[in-house]
Amino acid sequence: MDLDSHIRRIPDFPKPGILFYDISTLLHNAAAWAAAVERMSGLVADWKPDLVAGIESRGFLFAAPVSIALGTGMVMVRKVGKLPGTVVSHSYDLEYGSDTLQVSDGLVPRGARVVLIDDLIATGGTARATVQLLQKIGAEVAGAAFLIELDGLGGAARMGVEVRRALTYPA
Repeated sequence: MDLDSHIRRIPDFPKPGILFYDISTLLHNAAAWAAAVERMSGLVADWKPDLVAGIESRGFLFAAPVSIALGTGMVMVRKVGKLPGTVVSHSYDLEYGSDTLQVSDGLVPRGARVVLIDDLIATGGTARATVQLLQKIGAEVAGAAFLIELDGLGGAARMGVEVRRALTYPA
């Protein structure tokens, strides 16, 4: 299936000069969404993960069905205050400030092979911080897969792990 034909382009969103690649139209079409999940599952299957990690929030939309397809569990990587119980945190710098990601303590066993899944990689800041968080708790991050990579922003090169993507668009 041609996944690209299900990605809507919205110019000047969220600000002038930005071309936004909207996955809402892909998610709206069951066959396209299923094809995207199948493609992403195929991208990471040879890494043989024990767990799939999804980044809040659109990463959950792909990580959950990929984990089911691969027969693994899934762990959610969330922003501060969104997870109950004890959490492990990792703070990181952004272009204009900082942010913190968290994962529930004890859900990722030391040495577990984890694959990171998200909908899009641009500069790679949040995805790289997720890799660092997972490594901090003792996971072996086998790689990361994204539905979309915005080429030219260097995100994949900053990851520190192998990156695979289903679609690539110019930034």
